[in-house]
Amino acid sequence: AAATGAELRVEDGFRETDFGAWEGLTFAEVGERWPGELKSWLADPKVAPPDGESFTAVSQRVSTALDKLKVRYRHQTVVVVSHVTPIKLLVREALGAPMSSLYRMSLDVGAICTIDWYDDGPATLRSFNDTQHLS
Repeated sequence: AAATGAELRVEDGFRETDFGAWEGLTFAEVGERWPGELKSWLADPKVAPPDGESFTAVSQRVSTALDKLKVRYRHQTVVVVSHVTPIKLLVREALGAPMSSLYRMSLDVGAICTIDWYDDGPATLRSFNDTQHLS
């Protein structure tokens, strides 16, 4: 924002999933300590990690944040800097894909995804997991 003079605004709706008791642990560590819970979490986006938030809940919050952006910045280009789950949820929503698609997407650190949202509702995914700028 400082380099371009663009407005910087924090939108809590785009924060990463609260993984609760699993926060800061590797996937393997979670599997060792909570094998049953991990299996349930991987099978159903309505299931939350212990003391955390489900992907279904995150989806609702991201969708609300997106609706606010589309109203506030209508016909403007907006850059959203976020984390894996909110980005995957935006992509899922743009494609009209099921929640299970979250488990089929991989995002690299620093990747760029580009989505065009239109006034009449639909969206177009223009790029996904683009890391060309990192080479």
